[in-house]
Amino acid sequence: MKLGKFILLLLLLSIAQMLSAKGKTELKVLQMNIWQEGTVVPNGFAAIADEIIDKNADIVLFSEVRNYKGTDYIQRVLAALKSRGASYFGKSSDEKLDVGLISKFPVGEQRALYDRDSGMGGVLKSKIKVGNRNFVFYSLHLDYTNYACYLPRGYDGVTWKKLENPITAVSAIVEANRKSKRDEAIRDIIRDVDGEEQSQSFIIAGDFNEPSHLDWTIATKDLFDHRGAVVPWDCSVLLEKAGFIDSFRLMYPDPVSHPGFTYPAFNKDVPLDKLAWAPTADDRDRIDYIYYRSKPALKVKAMTIVGPEETVKYAKKQDKDSKDEFLLPKGVWPTDHKALLVTFGF
Repeated sequence: MKLGKFILLLLLLSIAQMLSAKGKTELKVLQMNIWQEGTVVPNGFAAIADEIIDKNADIVLFSEVRNYKGTDYIQRVLAALKSRGASYFGKSSDEKLDVGLISKFPVGEQRALYDRDSGMGGVLKSKIKVGNRNFVFYSLHLDYTNYACYLPRGYDGVTWKKLENPITAVSAIVEANRKSKRDEAIRDIIRDVDGEEQSQSFIIAGDFNEPSHLDWTIATKDLFDHRGAVVPWDCSVLLEKAGFIDSFRLMYPDPVSHPGFTYPAFNKDVPLDKLAWAPTADDRDRIDYIYYRSKPALKVKAMTIVGPEETVKYAKKQDKDSKDEFLLPKGVWPTDHKALLVTFGF
């Protein structure tokens, strides 16, 4: 009798989720770089689950999934959420794929475009139906090498060592940036999107390890140690030309008042020397994004940075110095990045 009641309960829950998805007209998407599965921060893994529940995300896209020692991060985080009373779906990812996705709605077709051995970074493609809308998500963590935004700040983007002099020539910055595999990965994602049925809604989210041309503008050339450089960063230019919209810059178009820095984030539970890679520079940038393209229109109803208000500047804690608004952590913040939370209406 008890088994029968349990099966009935599962059936009722499944029906309730299907009905909920069918009537859904909003979708909350959370993008998080989880800094090696939260292992660097004390109690970081538990904090990832706490933040997902606190921010009530429908879809979560992760960067820096590691599957340490044969463990399955996706199944671990699903279990942690379930123990807190939250039901999510997710498929186990290959141990070499450093990205992942979970959803309040069943995940359909899913496949990796790249894993971390490719040198291209990790890219995971997932299809999810919400209501009458078909979504295609690309969760990504792009190549971290040749981090060219360090050059005008006086640091090498490969060795992380200090240079004798900053490199400020835009041609040299662009040339160094293209030694990475980031632009190749974005081109491949765009080709993959173009090969799909275009009545779907496409969302690309993750840690790009590259700034945006919408941030390194004439207005910011003398700010944030840009040292006069106005740089057409490849990934953002390619996505814009392909019709993708940067959800943060759509809502906050002014990079001076709303720089939207996602890295480095201050973290009270981590020593500053673990947060600062360019200790004599202001190396703050927006390198985490949620882009979208959709012919059946999507509306960005809300866009918020999630995480501590403070950043790191010249290897010191920097109190809030912008007009950016934040959803603060519930308790422990599990990472050295800020996260992003977008509410789409459809």
